[in-house]
Amino acid sequence: MDQKISRRRFLGVSATAAGLLTIVPSFAVSGLGHVAPSDKLNIAGIGVGNGGKGRVNLNNMKSENIVALCDIDWEYAKNTFEAYPDAKRYVDFRKMLDEMGKSIDAVVIATPDHTHAVCAMAYMQAGKHVYVQKPLTHSVFESRTLLEASRRYKVVTQMGNEGHSRDEVAEVCEWIWSGAIGEVTRIDAWTNRPIWPQGLMRPEKGQWVPEQLNWDLFIGPAAMRPYHRAYHPWDWRGWWDFGTGALGDMACHVLDVVFAAMKLGHPVAVEASSTAFNTDSAPVAATIHYDFPARPKEAKLNMPAVKVTWYDGGLQPRRPEGLPDNEELGTGSNGAIFHGTKGILVCGNYGEKYRLLPESKFANLPKPPARLRRVGMSHEMDFVRACKESPENRVLPLSNFEYAGPLNEMVVMGNLAVRLKGLNKKLMWDGENMRITNLTDTDEIRVPNGIPNQDPRQVRLNAKQAAEEYVRHTYREGWSL
Repeated sequence: MDQKISRRRFLGVSATAAGLLTIVPSFAVSGLGHVAPSDKLNIAGIGVGNGGKGRVNLNNMKSENIVALCDIDWEYAKNTFEAYPDAKRYVDFRKMLDEMGKSIDAVVIATPDHTHAVCAMAYMQAGKHVYVQKPLTHSVFESRTLLEASRRYKVVTQMGNEGHSRDEVAEVCEWIWSGAIGEVTRIDAWTNRPIWPQGLMRPEKGQWVPEQLNWDLFIGPAAMRPYHRAYHPWDWRGWWDFGTGALGDMACHVLDVVFAAMKLGHPVAVEASSTAFNTDSAPVAATIHYDFPARPKEAKLNMPAVKVTWYDGGLQPRRPEGLPDNEELGTGSNGAIFHGTKGILVCGNYGEKYRLLPESKFANLPKPPARLRRVGMSHEMDFVRACKESPENRVLPLSNFEYAGPLNEMVVMGNLAVRLKGLNKKLMWDGENMRITNLTDTDEIRVPNGIPNQDPRQVRLNAKQAAEEYVRHTYREGWSL
C-alpha cells in the first residue's frame, strides 16, 4: 500500500468511516496544538491594500498558507506584503494565476467593485475556490454570471458579508419564522454611509500617475479616464464606474438579515428618490423602495407581499413606538425594523442588539428552537473549512453564491431606481430576465453631466438603453467576463 499522499490529494480525500471528520484535526496530526503544513490551504489575495478588507480577510485566514499577493498599488499594499514575506508578489491577477495556479487552492478578492467579477471568474474557471468581498459584483448581470459559474465549476464560494455568519442573524430569522411578531408586511433599513465623497463632478484635470500604481489595471473593464487622487485609494466607492455607492457598500450587510429572514428573491418593483447626482457620481443620500411578492409559507407562518425601504446618507425611518427614548435605533448608524401584525423587531446591521417590541409583550417569551446552523468560527474560516472538505461531504459556507448571488442582485439593482429616478415612476422588474418591463422606446431621463468643460446642461439618455447598460455594463476592449 502506498503510504504517501500529496497535499492536494489530502484536501480532496473523504472520510472512509461513518462519523469521522473529513479533515484530520491538527491535534491528531501534530499533538502540539498547531495545524500541520499538509492540513493548510494555499491562499492568494487580490486587492490587499492596507486600508481595505482584503488585508482583514487574510488576517482572519493567517493560520493557512498565504502564498501569493496581488495589488495594483504596491505602496498602498506595503504593510500587507511585509506581513506575509514568503508570499510571492504580483501586480496583475492574471499573471499570478498563470504562474502560480498549480500552487493556489483559494483566492480572496477585495478589489474595487467593478473588478470583482472578472477576477472571480478567472479563478473559478481554473478550479479555485473564491472568497469575494461585498458587494459581490458591480452589476446584476455579473452577479447572475458568477452564480451560474459557481454551479458549473463546483468550487466553494463565499461573499464577504461577514455578519451572515453571526448567531444573531440566525436568531432573528428564527424569531421571525416563529410568528412571534406575526406577518411582516413592511421593513425599514438604513445606514449612515457614505462616509466618503459622493455627488462629485469628475476632476477637471488628471494628475501624474504615482510610480507605484498600475492605473490601467485599476481601470480594468471600465472606460479609461485620467488618474486622479479622487478615485484611488478608497474613494472609488462614490464613482459609478468603479463603485456602487452607499447601497452597494452597506446593504449586503444591513439587508442581509432582511433577505434571509423574509426569504426574499427578486423584487417586482422598485422606485427611488435622492439628493443630486450626475453621470459620474452617486448621490449623497437616497431612499429606495422595493416591492416583493408573497413567498411560500414558512412553517405555519404566511409570508405576504412586503415593502422594504432603504435609507442612506444619514436618512432614517421613524422610531418605532415602544423603543425607549434613551436607546439608539439599531446600532445608530445602521439597522433594520421589521413591522409585523403582532409586534416589531428592531436590530443592527448584523442582526445584533435585536429587540422585540413592545417589551411588555415579549419580555418573558423564550427563544424559539434553533433551526439554522451556527457557524462557531469566523466567516473567513468557515470558507476555509468548506474548501478542505471533500465535495461529497461538504457543508457550504452560509453566504455561498447560491445565497449571495440573489442577495447581491437585489442590492445593486436598487441603483437602477436611483439612476433612472428622472422617469418619476415605479420601475417594474422582471428578475428572471434581468430587465425593467415598463420602459417605452421614447422614455428619456435627464441627468446632470459630471464631466467639466462639457455641456453643463442635463444629459438626455434613452431610458431603455441606459437601463440595459446599468444592468450589464459594456466592458473596455480587452476585458470580458
